[in-house]
Amino acid sequence: MFAPVADVSRRTFLGAAALTSGWVVGEPAAWAEPESRKDRVYEQIVADARMVWRRVPTGWDNSPFLGNGFLGVQVYQGPEPNVLRFMLSHSLVQDQRAQWEAAVGLSRLPIGFLTLTLPGAVTAVDWTLDLWNAELKGTVTTTQGSLKFEALVHNESGVLLVSTTGDAQWGFTPLPSHTTRQIRIPPEYVGNPTPAIGPNYVEQPLIAGGGYSTAWQERQFGTRKLLTAAVHYGYPNSTGLAEALAKVKVLPNVASHRAWWNAYYTRSLVSVPDKWVQRFYWIQLYKMACATRRNAPVVTEWGPWFPDGGGSWTAVWWNLNVQVSYPLVNGSNHPELDAVTETFRRYHENLAFSVPPDYRDGKTYALAHPGDRTLRSGGPKLGSQIPDHATVGRPGTTTKTDQTGNLIWAMHGVWVSYQHTRERWVLQDVLFPILTKALNFYLHFLTEGSDGKLHLPLTRSPEVADASDCTYDLSLIRWAAGILPKLAEELRVEPDPRWRDVATRLVPYHENETGVMIGDGVALTASHRHFSHMLWMHPLREKTWDNPADRDIIKRTFDHWSSMRSAWAGYSYPAASTMSSMMGQPEQALAYLRHLLDGNVIGIAKLMPNTMYKEGSNLAIESPLTAAQSVLDMVIDSDPDLVKVFPALPWPDASIAGLRTQGAFEVDASRRAGRTEWIRIRSCAGAPLSLRHGLSGELDVRDERGRRLPWRETSPGTIAIRLRRGETAVVTPRGSRPDLRPRDVPAASAAPQWGMA
Repeated sequence: MFAPVADVSRRTFLGAAALTSGWVVGEPAAWAEPESRKDRVYEQIVADARMVWRRVPTGWDNSPFLGNGFLGVQVYQGPEPNVLRFMLSHSLVQDQRAQWEAAVGLSRLPIGFLTLTLPGAVTAVDWTLDLWNAELKGTVTTTQGSLKFEALVHNESGVLLVSTTGDAQWGFTPLPSHTTRQIRIPPEYVGNPTPAIGPNYVEQPLIAGGGYSTAWQERQFGTRKLLTAAVHYGYPNSTGLAEALAKVKVLPNVASHRAWWNAYYTRSLVSVPDKWVQRFYWIQLYKMACATRRNAPVVTEWGPWFPDGGGSWTAVWWNLNVQVSYPLVNGSNHPELDAVTETFRRYHENLAFSVPPDYRDGKTYALAHPGDRTLRSGGPKLGSQIPDHATVGRPGTTTKTDQTGNLIWAMHGVWVSYQHTRERWVLQDVLFPILTKALNFYLHFLTEGSDGKLHLPLTRSPEVADASDCTYDLSLIRWAAGILPKLAEELRVEPDPRWRDVATRLVPYHENETGVMIGDGVALTASHRHFSHMLWMHPLREKTWDNPADRDIIKRTFDHWSSMRSAWAGYSYPAASTMSSMMGQPEQALAYLRHLLDGNVIGIAKLMPNTMYKEGSNLAIESPLTAAQSVLDMVIDSDPDLVKVFPALPWPDASIAGLRTQGAFEVDASRRAGRTEWIRIRSCAGAPLSLRHGLSGELDVRDERGRRLPWRETSPGTIAIRLRRGETAVVTPRGSRPDLRPRDVPAASAAPQWGMA
């Protein structure tokens, strides 16, 4: 049942929904499109990436999805033949019983689903997920007629807005407010209380206090009905009922929603001839903006979309999943999506509680997983003995875990983000202080051996084996000890002398004929889905293909790992693709990427038709997100000292615009018929620029007004250009005057749309 329809005047409604021809009937001029628009090519490319459904979706892993970093919605048919479910999820909604580990006591909680009951059984659907405007629209055909609908999650307000034309009835079904995890459930655990159900709301209290509420309201405008629905998390002060009810009374401005999404897509551009890959890439940009924002929680395994039936991945996984999900926001020039850096800025003090109690000296941090969005891993109340599962354990003891490296790996992601923006607050307030304390954890355990080297006692290389001098941990220690003196120099503070000592005396990686081993005396002898023993190559880049002295150990280690794939997971293939790009092997990089994108069964894993990812009964989003980063790695690459344009391009044509690199440069470029035509590069921070350009013959280097800029060749194919902050260089073959506009390159062959056609 619904509350009485609010008395909303036509003027109010049109004002709220101006410029929205799909939502209201009004004056044609109100939404007439301008004759010409600078973003036309962006709109064309994103429109081409639309997802379509001609078959009826049935769940999380094949349905269309909407979101704004907080509210997540998926639409699919329920078990009843005449009912569509609009599953509502919210990234803030979690339990608050921190006496248990995070995946239980701080677990994300299911909310429930709106039901759209139709007069007859569903026989067909014709749906389009319009990425450009972040709207789902289409028709549902039943045995008793058809229904048209449009749906969106409003970007600013987080309100679900659904317009329907046809006969249908809305309802809501709350889901039990308890963790859906099935592992290590304490015997004393009970779910949260039964919710209070009102005429157009459900109020769900929490045992820990506060709670969350869902509200909805339907209005009629001629033959159309318009539903608004909202979820509000009120912990610790309320159940959020008043806020949810207030939200659904206001019709959000659809024009502002569309404007945000349109502007979002025009920050960067990637176009390649393989349209299956191109569309996939743009869908991941859409997914990332649906799933996270700088002021939103970091992504959990499911993003904001809680599956119907849940599962055991109810929290934030910091041992790989977050770390491989977020690099995409850097190169695609979307720092507004970087929730990781902001999370550490806000909640870093909770990192002390991932450290075993006897090492909490006020100078040491660690990061146990799973955790919640505030970096808590859970456990007994403060002042009590904390069990080992709530901390990272102690190397060299029976409490050791595979979590010792989580924090430094996460800080490497923050460092990469910093290199892309050069925002000083990231360095000063987040990266330097937290990385210092993260390295301090390892300094408690490093010991000098008879060889004079510093050794690490027994830890665990994630998902594979225990080892002393574990390569996974050593690579993270070596990176942190090497980078911290440079960060201290940038901040003009005194470096800790222990850093250089560690960097100098840390034991080398143990090797055999197959390359770098897992640790001392522990070789890789079977397929291993994680690349934990290869972090020194990717993503840390301690050893690089550009250094001829590193190539043998890189190739032997990679070839051995990649020769055994029976235990690989979805994310193994993007990792192999990126590593192949780093080794200058574009065809191999594409082959690994396409193996995932083409829907091949990978052990128990598979990429799904809506680009979500399934691993047995577990569901996740990190593998497709990191696959999009593998696309970027083919068209642009950088480290603090060098920018490479089209470093591993497997196609003869490509167009890129606005891609962000380390050094805080924005790069546009075009390649046609196997030749790079031009490069335009803008400095956002005034950092030194070394550019590997890939152009043939003599060069012209000019500013955007055509004036010559000073430059010098530092090695064949690499030039140095001095640019101040805000200055732009255009690099072209001598005497050419190419068209510098981005373009959608022609398709090499026909490719289907993603979705369920």
